[in-house]
This record gives sequence, C-alpha cells and structure tokens, in this order.
Amino acid sequence: MSDIQTNISGRDAPHADTTFGEVILRTEGLTKHYGGVHALIDCNFEIRKGEHVAIMGDNGAGKSTFVRQITAVEKRTSGKVWFNGQYVDFDGPLEAREAGIETVFQTLALADHLDVPDNLFLGREKVLFNLGPFSILDYKGMREATLAGLKKTGVKIPNISNTIQNMSGGQRQCVAIARTATFHSKLTIMDEPTAALGVQETAQVENIIRTLKEQSEPLILISHNMRQVMDLCDRIVVWRRGRICANLRKEETDGQDVVAYITGAKTQAEYADAA
Repeated sequence: MSDIQTNISGRDAPHADTTFGEVILRTEGLTKHYGGVHALIDCNFEIRKGEHVAIMGDNGAGKSTFVRQITAVEKRTSGKVWFNGQYVDFDGPLEAREAGIETVFQTLALADHLDVPDNLFLGREKVLFNLGPFSILDYKGMREATLAGLKKTGVKIPNISNTIQNMSGGQRQCVAIARTATFHSKLTIMDEPTAALGVQETAQVENIIRTLKEQSEPLILISHNMRQVMDLCDRIVVWRRGRICANLRKEETDGQDVVAYITGAKTQAEYADAA
C-alpha cells in the first residue's frame, strides 16, 4: 500500500477523501489508443474502500474504455494500475475477477439457457470430484452460495431454478449484480445498470446499491442518470474527450455544475486551477 499512499496528493488525486478507508484502486497516467484514436488520455483516478464513485460523461467520453482497461478486457497503451495495495497488470478479465474486481457490464454477460446458480458460477463452478472433463459438480454448494449472495444484496428471485430467458430485464440485472456479492468482490463496477429498466426495476437495483453501501462495499457506477448519481454516490468523476475533467464531491456540487463539465462549458483548465 505504500506506493499508493506516497502518491495520492496534489493533481494525482484531487479531493482525496480520508473519510473512507484505504485506496482500493488507483490509476496513474492510464492511456488507451486505438490506432490514431486517443480514447483515454493520462487518467489519474482513485477509489477508497467504502466509497461509491460515479463516472459521468457523454457517449464516447472514455468511461467504458476506462473500465475495460482496469478490468483487463483490453490492454492499456500506457499507465499504471494499483489494486488492493499492489501494482497489477492483469492478463485478462478472469484474472481481474479472481483478484476481486466484479463488473456488471451493460450486456450483462449472462447465459439465457442456464438457471441462476449456473450463471453465477459460470466459469467458476464448484467441484465435488475433479476428474477433468468428467468432473462432478457441487450443485448443492452452488445453490447455497447463490442463495447467500441473493440475501446479501437483497435480491429477490422467486425461483432460482428458472432460466434467465424466462426472467424480466430487472431480474436479469439483479442476477448479474448478485454475482458480484457471491464471490466477495473487493470492488464492484456497474456500467449503466438501469439504462434499460422500468421504474420499479430501477428502484430495485438502486436498493441493491444502497445495500452495498451499508456494507461498506466500494462501487464505481457509470451512469447518465443525474438523479441516480446524486442519490447514490459520494463523488463524481467526469470524463470528456478521453480525459478526466472534473473530480467533485457530491456535497460540493450540483447537477448544473456536473453538466457544465460534461458539455465543456467548464473546461479542464478551470478544473486544474481549482484542484
């Protein structure tokens, strides 16, 4: 953790808040190029244990690109990442997940023909007897762990034996979120978790996020929903054209201020002067 603690002052981490725990994730100079397109440029970011941070910005601002770098869905062009006190350079998303970063992507990454336990343990099945391709799975253990994960997040699924294809959009989203709790993630990332949901389903997902907050679970929330961000998050980080242009404590800003950074009415230079 010493590498992180030595470098969390000044421009590297404006508005660092010691109200929360130790830094769980930190990036320094994180950059991603796709040929001549600079999708992410010199991004310094941090989140602490127990903190909920919103990432906001227009489409194409670099939000999802940032998530793909820290979860190793893509390889970063340059920059450094520390997670849970250690410098990391994950080989892929499975390694990031095993380290404790659970991500709920917009696509959810669920298998429609499988039930809830099979989806939660997809790629991480519990095994009673490891016999290679003839291994015997621990279905009872996976079912019990699934029920515990649902209880932890407050997710209510009437019948976990139902296949995903027979569930509503809200239930599918809740299954994807419950997967993060089942494996005791150190950091949860949600990418637009309520974008395609109705009012009641959105409320259910937001209640899950509040439950994670009560349990001091750190969360990165990508959202275009200003009301949601102001209700659920402690801090707002704004991306514009691949760069972080604002890092704002919720109690020190409002929706109009955030929109001004998103649209460029307030500039990165103004943010640098204020940091």
